[in-house]
Amino acid sequence: MEYKLITADQFERVIEHLRGNFFADEPLNRAAGLCQHGGGNAELEHHSLATLQDQLSIMAVDARKDSNNYGQIAGVILNGILRPGDTEQALEKLQQSTDANYKKIFELLYGHSLQVDLFARYSVEDIFDVRILSVDARYRGQGIAKELVRRAEQVARKSGFQLLKADATGIFSQKILCSQGFQPFSEQLYAKYTNDAGEILLPVEAPHIKLQLLTKQLKKDTE
Repeated sequence: MEYKLITADQFERVIEHLRGNFFADEPLNRAAGLCQHGGGNAELEHHSLATLQDQLSIMAVDARKDSNNYGQIAGVILNGILRPGDTEQALEKLQQSTDANYKKIFELLYGHSLQVDLFARYSVEDIFDVRILSVDARYRGQGIAKELVRRAEQVARKSGFQLLKADATGIFSQKILCSQGFQPFSEQLYAKYTNDAGEILLPVEAPHIKLQLLTKQLKKDTE
């Protein structure tokens, strides 16, 4: 497996990978019925492309030259830069969305993130934000997701970040991130995310029961 930074000429391939392996299966997207397997969603794709523009994302590519899958994207981790005020601006912009299901998902994500000021809590000016972790079903169980997280941390260190953050919506991504040293900072049970009438807004299927905000601090390198 070859791991490399995702460059602009690979953006469309990455979006195609996400259409087939992430968008429809991610727990919140599935609960909201946001899109069909293999299909896309304009706002999700715009959000993903905006993250890719930060040039911190990594893909795993099948490097077996004797395989029919040679050169195929096996997995990706999309990472962006989060700065003070970004989430507030994103939430304000979200109100203009005409996609009610997309809006419902990101109101949860942004609202949960805004419950705490991570910049003040950790005394940082920017945060390395792990936003999407996806592995092609054909390659799962090979440790690719863990390696993507490990390599993302290397990129964060080289880029001078002191804090990594992730909003993990499913139990599998939560376990993978914790295995790589991330710590749960806060969480929201899906069963308790309700409207004024007490109705669950996003009926996420088991085994996924909660949204977790996880963080990992990076110590400054000392010579």
